[in-house]
Amino acid sequence: MRENLINLAYLVAAVLFILGIKGMTHPRTAVRGNRLGAVGMLIAVVAALLDLHVVRYEWIIAGVVLGAGIGALMANRVQMTDMPQMVALLNGFGGIASTLVAGAALLETLAVAVSPPLQFTIATAASGLIGAVTFWGSLVAFGKLQGLVGDIRITGAQMLNAALLALTTAFGVWLVIDPSATWAYWALVVTASILGLSLVFPIGGADMPVVISLLNSYSGLAAAATGFVLNNNALIITGSLVGASGIILTNIMCKAMNRSLTNVLFGIWVPSEEAVTGDEVYAGKVKAAHADELALLLEGARRVVIVPGYGMAVSQAQHAVRDLVLMLEERGVEVEFAIHPVAGRMPGHMNVLLAEADIPYEQMKEMDEINPTFEQTDVAIVIGANDVVNPMARTNPSSPIAGMPILNVDKARSVIVIKRSLSPGFAGVPNPLFAADNTLMLFADAKKGALDLMNALKAA
Repeated sequence: MRENLINLAYLVAAVLFILGIKGMTHPRTAVRGNRLGAVGMLIAVVAALLDLHVVRYEWIIAGVVLGAGIGALMANRVQMTDMPQMVALLNGFGGIASTLVAGAALLETLAVAVSPPLQFTIATAASGLIGAVTFWGSLVAFGKLQGLVGDIRITGAQMLNAALLALTTAFGVWLVIDPSATWAYWALVVTASILGLSLVFPIGGADMPVVISLLNSYSGLAAAATGFVLNNNALIITGSLVGASGIILTNIMCKAMNRSLTNVLFGIWVPSEEAVTGDEVYAGKVKAAHADELALLLEGARRVVIVPGYGMAVSQAQHAVRDLVLMLEERGVEVEFAIHPVAGRMPGHMNVLLAEADIPYEQMKEMDEINPTFEQTDVAIVIGANDVVNPMARTNPSSPIAGMPILNVDKARSVIVIKRSLSPGFAGVPNPLFAADNTLMLFADAKKGALDLMNALKAA
């Protein structure tokens, strides 16, 4: 009876997880989806604790108290701009947890002189491999996003990765053939750890959002493998959901960046034989403007589209932008937001920031919906965005971002770019939009720029 009730609880938790993921597909239902997922996790944890196999509750309680304290501290102190780094760390923690739990289960099984079944040993090897790659790869991703680690190019990296994968697989096969060879498991973990480092080190910052999404999928697969080790249905279902959704999201992001997953994994940008320098693009063409001049431009506008980017997140300018929007709407201006799928450093980054500032969901338009309307836009205001509005993606086939879908901001009648400097985005290429005939540059951080525009409008 107890086992049936536990499995029923796991089934309820799985349904709640599915409903939670579905809820998070739209900003309006995202909060409810998050709560459903949290309730499902609570049910799954309680059911696991009621399992007769759990015998050391004091360690579990200590872990819950310690983990909850660390989690609460991180949730309160981590800024929204650092959320991608936090996601990377959480992916890594999930991976190392799966690796250690699978290793502990192997030692426990051998300690009671039980010969592990084939499913157990295969799942243990898979958990160790995927979990170790996820942990160390996530640490490197965290370091890159935090600015602690640069791109590290290794000569013959692809051959090295292939050799490491072959060696890791060999240790896994050895473990399956001889489960008593626990050294094979830990050797597998060590080589998989080196593989995780080697895979992520050469990947550039522009691809980090895709890498984080992929590592999230890996953490789910590691959890699913550990579920087979422990015969835990909740882990199998939850890990499969995370693994599948992560792969789908990774595919969506690769399409949004016109990047193949293979190129991302191997840190390959399309080679450019005719690289364009910033001097060639900007020399004598960039027009800087003061907020007073731009206010006059906005005074005569009937439709304004705002394009938020990572610069808005860095300066925490979403509330100032909201106040600017309200001021424009009071003057009868129609205002919408154009959201690129990879604006910021993770999917939905801009949506979350704007929702935090109480911007109505209806004003946030996806790229495919907003792009056909730019030609009917009086003024487009680009706030801290760069690569996602770079027309070089359409016009320069030798550019690293050639073919990447972008927001067609350059087709608006007038463009205002609020940016601290002409520095390139993640892709490291200049942006001809900044030197276009219809573009005016307001050199300031996003928050100060928005406030300056508001003050100028008040005085206009």
